[in-house]
Amino acid sequence: MGDILVQRGAVTPEQVGDAVDMQADDRTKRLGDVLVGLGHASSADIAAALADQYGLPLRGLRESDLEPAVTRLVPAELAFRHQVLPLGRTGDLLVVAMADPTNLTALDDLRFVTGLRVETVVADAEEVRRLVEDQYLHQVMGAGDSDDVQVLSEDDDGDLSDVQSMAREALVVRLVNLLLRQAVAERASDIHIEPFERELVVRLRIDGVLRDVPAPSKRLQAAIISRVKIMAEMDIAERRLPQDGRIKVRVEGREIDLRISTVPTLYGESVVMRLLDRDTGLMSLEGLGFPEATRARFEKLLKTPYGILLSTGPTGSGKTTTLYGALQQVVSPTRKVITIEDPVEYQLHGVNQIAVRPRIGLTFAEGLRHILRQDPDVIMVGEIRDHETADIAIHSALTGHLVFSTLHTNDSAGAIARLLDMGIEPFLVASSLEGVLAQRLVRRLCPACKRAYEASDAELSDLGPLRSWLRGVELYAPAGCDECRGTGYRGRVGLYELLVVDEAVQELILRRASSQEIKESAQSRGLVTLREEGWQKVLDGITSLEEVTRVTHEDEAAMGVGDDARGGE
Repeated sequence: MGDILVQRGAVTPEQVGDAVDMQADDRTKRLGDVLVGLGHASSADIAAALADQYGLPLRGLRESDLEPAVTRLVPAELAFRHQVLPLGRTGDLLVVAMADPTNLTALDDLRFVTGLRVETVVADAEEVRRLVEDQYLHQVMGAGDSDDVQVLSEDDDGDLSDVQSMAREALVVRLVNLLLRQAVAERASDIHIEPFERELVVRLRIDGVLRDVPAPSKRLQAAIISRVKIMAEMDIAERRLPQDGRIKVRVEGREIDLRISTVPTLYGESVVMRLLDRDTGLMSLEGLGFPEATRARFEKLLKTPYGILLSTGPTGSGKTTTLYGALQQVVSPTRKVITIEDPVEYQLHGVNQIAVRPRIGLTFAEGLRHILRQDPDVIMVGEIRDHETADIAIHSALTGHLVFSTLHTNDSAGAIARLLDMGIEPFLVASSLEGVLAQRLVRRLCPACKRAYEASDAELSDLGPLRSWLRGVELYAPAGCDECRGTGYRGRVGLYELLVVDEAVQELILRRASSQEIKESAQSRGLVTLREEGWQKVLDGITSLEEVTRVTHEDEAAMGVGDDARGGE
């Protein structure tokens, strides 16, 4: 194996030597697995070498090539245990893909269970694992369904010891682990486990959109939820009150932080697990997809010695990620930087980070009050939620601190109205606020399957003045393929609207002008709105018309200033 990999140029002799030395400590591990674990080779490299070594065909796997009738020939338990995937049948010959063609026990089991002759092809271990889970997960999760109905009173918690033991059963542990692995493999940001009267629904949020996945049997609901709560060290006996917890797990060699939230519903506890992949690292402003002109203006604001910079948008629009990118720009040995967050999502070198704990009185406002006694230069407040936090943040900016924070508003001008509604005096807002960055995340079209087309008049009818941008222009729409799991999209990119608070905006703030007046004034001086930037992404073939319409909400009067807006980036 080592010689073949070296000959193929996949590894060096020194790397093989390292793996052999490590393998000597644990003879149960195969050389290929050790090389993959060390990062010297990929699972695809190992599959190609195994095919060479044993003279077997190497097969690339695609979901569209699988035949349900053939897949059903192999029981789910057998497919999971041996990591085998049936590909096709001709007469009494069954062709199966395996990552380990030396697994003779698997071949014997397949012959015995199917009664067929078995022919082996070698495939990438990661592809085999992913497709086995996709094809058989519903069988494993649905095992043991029963139509029996057990009626419990609302106050009947059942036998807690039974739930605890069920939560530790191998099947339940495996189901939760499979769900976590699937979520990580599909780049999901959240896992939703939702109980209803006759079923348990499981959904993953991928690229901002929820998608159903095969769900476990309703009878396993209590055990699965208890398993998650045990992992997060939550109180499994308390099912009537909301709870929060955290888990740190390692999935496929990647360190994942999970934030767990449970709330009681009519048919049991609803669980949401938010995934934070610590191995992906922080993104710089360049990597977030800022248009060049917007990024240049934003970086200029970051050099301001004091004042407030706000990032606004709905939940999940990437506000915190943007602020982390901004913090990386301002951190230096000559500055003291302190953050107060709920919770701390990434650990930043050189930054003092505080997690709020409302149960013991450490709120944003209370923490911020004490942070000021630490003599900081830069402060990040995770979110301005109330008058007290806003008041302290603004006075911090006026006394020589650079303050970053977030607000939940629809656009950049709306942040000013929100601060005024919180009871902050207009002269304080005008004096302290330096800029507001509104943002959204839109899904990227899958480059492998996006299709070109020309928008119809019906599609353009609701776009107001901006319809002239897109009439007669070649646009792209989602199609769907194996790479994007049939969605037509893969990954996301940001849309940004940066409002710089100049003298004209300050005057409007002082006379309590409406958000619309402020926005129109800024547009006349070059502000590019979220929707306008979205249209530019459409023209560039990055996203689709329907995506921009889905994530931006602007009335026709605010949607553009004519064809000149096209050059806004």
